[in-house]
Formats: sequence, C-alpha cells, structure tokens
Amino acid sequence: IKEQLYNQTHALTENMRKRGGGIKDISLNEVHLKDHSVWKLNVSFLTGDSMGANFINTCLEKMASSLLEIPQLLDSFKDEELTVIMAILSNYVPECIVEASVSCPVNALRPIAGNLSASEFAEKFKLAVDISRQDVSRAVTHNKGIMNGIDAVVLATGNDFRAIEAGIHAYAAKDGTYRGLSEAVIENNIFTYKLTVPLSIGTVGGLTSLHKLAAESLHILGNPDAEELMQITAAAGLANNFSAVKALTTSGIQAGHMKMHLTNILLSLNASPDEIKTAKKYFNTDTISFSKVSDYLTKLRANH
Repeated sequence: IKEQLYNQTHALTENMRKRGGGIKDISLNEVHLKDHSVWKLNVSFLTGDSMGANFINTCLEKMASSLLEIPQLLDSFKDEELTVIMAILSNYVPECIVEASVSCPVNALRPIAGNLSASEFAEKFKLAVDISRQDVSRAVTHNKGIMNGIDAVVLATGNDFRAIEAGIHAYAAKDGTYRGLSEAVIENNIFTYKLTVPLSIGTVGGLTSLHKLAAESLHILGNPDAEELMQITAAAGLANNFSAVKALTTSGIQAGHMKMHLTNILLSLNASPDEIKTAKKYFNTDTISFSKVSDYLTKLRANH
C-alpha cells in the first residue's frame, strides 16, 4: 500500500518536492510490547533547509486517516479492529549525522597544558574523555558540556533545543549504554578530537523566519543553509566540550566558573564599575565565594 500512502500525501508534499525534499521511504516495523505487538509505519523525510516538524506531522496524520480507508488493509484485519494509536514525528535522527573534528601536533598543546608537559596533557585529556565513554555518571556531565555549545546556537537561531537534546541523548545510548559523544585520539604524535552528533535543524520556516533575533543570529553566521548550520552547531559543541575537559585536567573547573560568577556576585552587591575592576584584580589570585566577596567590598568601602 506504499503507493496509496504516497498518493494520499501528494498535494501536501508538492512544495517540499519542488525544493528537493519530500518523503524518502516508508517501512513497516513491529514493536513488541509486554502484552501484545503493534505495528509502526516508519516514514523517512527529507526537509531541505526546514526543520519540517509541522510538515512531517501533517503528512503523518493524513496517512493515519488514509489507513482506515484502504480496502486491502481492512480486509486483512477483518476479524479484528484496526486502530491507529498515534501519528507523530520522531526527534531521533540517526541518519542525520554531523561530525566536527580538530587536530594538531601534540607539542602545539603546550600553551594550554598548565603545569603539565604537552604529552602529559594530551594523555590526561584522552584519559578523561575515555572515562566518559565508559562511565555513565561522567558521560552525562561530559555531554552536558557539549550541549552548552549546541543549545546556544540552536536557541539563538530559533530552533527547537528540547528536540535536539532528546535526540542527541538518545544517540549517546544507541549501543545500549549511555556514553560520552566525543572521542580523543593520539596517533603519530598528532592529537585529534572529534564529536559525532545527530542534528536536525532548519534555517527557514518557524521562528527562524519570524523572530528578529533568530534572523539576526543567522545573519551574523553568514546566512548558512541548514547543512552549514548543523556544522557550525557541532563545532560549537566540540569547542565548549574541549574547554571544559581542558579545565578539568589542568586548573579544575571551579577556577573558571567562579571567575565568571564573580561579576554576578559583585552586581548583586551593587558594586560600582570601579569596585568591580578592583575586586576582579584582587580575586585574580584568591578563592571566590559570596561571603569573601561581600567582606572584601565592606572593607573596601570602609577604607574609602
């Protein structure tokens, strides 16, 4: 009944087909539940530069209603009731994969290696990444660092960050165990870091066209098409993840976090621009906490 389903959605897919997209394939899969089985029509779409959620759902709902009107299907179910449970897109897109990678000679890592040699840093960094590939409790936070970069781009461009998050985390567990999504390799004195993620995002339609900030973000990025935006997004995820693992394996994560937090603390204490400048200089070599910053400001103001 494939052709009948294609025909039922022909009018809906016309514009998408003109842009090189549309329905790629329809397959049938059995889903085994505890008490019985259900059948799933798995429909693959190509949506071009659009994320295509509304387009996909409209097509699927049309197919769902059409199923109940196809004579040969009804005949095969004549002794039992044919019921459509639901029609909805999936945010799991394992065929829409993006890989970002960066490589350099191990010696080139020396400026960011802290108190370690370049080779010590590379090996320690790789070990930290390998841990995220095997230990779930580390993998979750490791991947959260990746999503810090990915979500920022997805949000800025008016795309659906919850859909992206759900799909990426499902992909991280595709082997039956939740794993870190990035990999580090050291071969022939070359350090390589790469990230592989599924991404389905758009540059036309939805908020990307209507929201002024989303349009401005796309303009800043050079008005990329969907494929280019996926590449940019993955690269942002890799960069954020790299900086986090670099901090963890050298100075520790809190040094950077608390430096960023210092400005927030100072603003909450109504510090002036001059006080902020002086406090940042003072806490450059000291541990930061709310109470210490508050005490410092009190003494600073008393002296003045």
